[in-house]
Order: sequence, then C-alpha cells, then structure tokens
Amino acid sequence: MKGMRQRYGASPVHLLLVLCSFALTVYAGLRLLKGDTLGVVIWFVGAALLHDLVFLPLYTVTDLAMQGVFRRPKKTTERSRPVVGRINYVRVPAFVALLLLLVWYPLVLNRVPGFTAYTALPADVFWGRWLLITAALFAASALCLTVAIWRTHALRAGQDDSPPKEPGRRQT
Repeated sequence: MKGMRQRYGASPVHLLLVLCSFALTVYAGLRLLKGDTLGVVIWFVGAALLHDLVFLPLYTVTDLAMQGVFRRPKKTTERSRPVVGRINYVRVPAFVALLLLLVWYPLVLNRVPGFTAYTALPADVFWGRWLLITAALFAASALCLTVAIWRTHALRAGQDDSPPKEPGRRQT
C-alpha cells in the first residue's frame, strides 16, 4: 500500500474514483456520439475555439481591468500591487451571473417562440428574474466583502492592543 502511494502519489481510493470518472466519461461520450456524431464533434471544436480565441482574451482583459480598479493605493512612489482577494468578490458573482445567462439565454432574452403556448407559463418574467438573481449575487458578495474587511480591521486592531512580547518568555 505504501509503495503504491509513493508511485501513484495518492491513495488507492483516489485512483479508483479517477478510473470510475473516466469510465463514466467514456460511457457518456459514446452515448452522446451515437446520434449526430459530426454535429457533436463540430459543436465541441467550435466551443473550444470560441472559448480559446474569444472568451479567454475577453475575460483576461476584464480581470486585468478589475485588478486596476481594486489596486490598493500606496503613499510611496512604487507601483501598487493588486488586491487579489477583493477581486474575487466581483469575479464570483459576475461569473455565476454570466453562466446563468449563457445557460438560460433563450428564455432570458425571450428567444423561445411559443413558450407560453407549450408550458402555460409566462415567458416575459425571465429577464427580471435574472436581473434579481444577479443583484442578489452581487449584494451577497458585497456583504461578504464588508464582513471580510471588518474582520481584517478587527484583527489588526486586536494585534495593536496586545502587549509586546518579552524576549525569552513564552506567551500562553
């Protein structure tokens, strides 16, 4: 068991789970390719090219712009470093909101003809609901950022009030 961990780098349970996930992927791929094989392959290649050539540069530039917004100003003349932790409070809700829009865009943008006729549900509510979900995501993220900043300031204030350590004595 110890030799396998040294050769593989993880436990046998990890190896079993990885092999099971590969088996499930192969099964799903075979089932998916059973129908319109050429259409599925074109869709995957197109999605990969669209992601790598359009979306990756787009969200890289967007991320760099957000890092510029969240730079911590310094009093010295040296260039300020990005505050990576705070950027995540914008990245996460933006990513989730855009992912929801990508998945549900036909309904959000009212591009499904006959939706009300087929489902007897109103088709004009999805845009407002997506906006509400997006606002809630950003509000929750802003609340989390506020709590994180408050905790950071509270910890710094607590460290400033603590008595200085005496050399040679252990603090308990």
